[in-house]
Amino acid sequence: MNLLRPTMTFGWPLTAAMAMALVLSSVSGVVRSDEPVAPSIEQQPLFKAGEDGYFNYRIPSLVVTSRGTVLALCEARKKTGHDWDDVDLALRRSTDHGRTWSKMQIIADEGELTINQPCPVVDHQTGTIWLPLCRGRKPGLGNAEVLLMKSTDDGQTWSRPVSIHQTAADHSWTFVGTGPGHGIQLKSGRLLIPCWFDLTPTCGEVQSSCCIYSDDHGETWKRGEPLTRNACDECDIVELEDGTVYLNARSRGQKQRAYAFSKDGGQSWSAVQYDPRQPEPSCDGALIRLSDSRRMDKNRVLVVCPTNPDTRAHIKVRMSYDECQTWPIASEPLAHLGGYSDLAVTGDRKILCLYETWPSYKEFGENRTNLVLAAFNVEWLSAGKDTLAAPRALPKGPSGHR
Repeated sequence: MNLLRPTMTFGWPLTAAMAMALVLSSVSGVVRSDEPVAPSIEQQPLFKAGEDGYFNYRIPSLVVTSRGTVLALCEARKKTGHDWDDVDLALRRSTDHGRTWSKMQIIADEGELTINQPCPVVDHQTGTIWLPLCRGRKPGLGNAEVLLMKSTDDGQTWSRPVSIHQTAADHSWTFVGTGPGHGIQLKSGRLLIPCWFDLTPTCGEVQSSCCIYSDDHGETWKRGEPLTRNACDECDIVELEDGTVYLNARSRGQKQRAYAFSKDGGQSWSAVQYDPRQPEPSCDGALIRLSDSRRMDKNRVLVVCPTNPDTRAHIKVRMSYDECQTWPIASEPLAHLGGYSDLAVTGDRKILCLYETWPSYKEFGENRTNLVLAAFNVEWLSAGKDTLAAPRALPKGPSGHR
């Protein structure tokens, strides 16, 4: 049984008047803002298990550069597909908003050591793409060091990894992970990376979340204070309209997404709470801003994760209009079976979700993970209830954001 939806486009039936309006707008080259937009979604596999000499591909990461190029990164797991396998870092690039993609390239390979947990962030003031990631201590053993790479040419070439572990991590952490997913740049210009870490020698026994940050355009990095002990681990962040940072995380066995707030740019956090409106099976998700009320008609923040509390299935995208207080909109499932994911918004306002999936329960059991890219609009997400208004031009702030 094939549980992955094929590439498809959804749309409403066109009336004669709507069809004529589309014809007239195509002739004039202008699409009027009052014309209805059809809900649409397209899906394509980006990384397929067994291809290019790798057992599987896991842990997706997406980021859009200052030039509008979409970067899709992931862990390319060579032998067994398990967490501490011989893992390399793979990349594909798209210069047309995610429609077509370059061939896969390996941008980091540390021999038999695992190199993993990509969490890129774009400095919109300089254009540099910073890529925090992690490296294992020995072949077959987990993450022991936080590394950093960068690209100054839109992701075409990358520096060698250098260690930032001394300032980005605490000596008491026995395992550490950046992201995974993507970091953000705050309106202040700060680069902020979500992280998780272990506090006992047994990986997964006692874990917590935190953030690392840079206030000098990636030259130096510091760690913030940890969140509530053993309440959450892998996490994602977004800046709210008032400058508060909202963190949404994989919970520690609560089967609900964990969340917390920071009023000082990710240095300290409120106590972790759990959101019963966001069920999850304990799995990494993703978080991103689609629009804000200053530049567009309203605030929209998206979160995605599997919504079946018992297994990694029914991966859905939810949308908030009130800065992560409520989540009234939930999409149809992107796929029946779905795991880790990441989100991006392209220059043409399409929403991208790169997510783990398996064609059937057989492949699920065999760990034959593929990464599929879904590209959809807000009309599909909201089942036709919402549409994006044309953005208003605003002056750039210190971080390059408008």
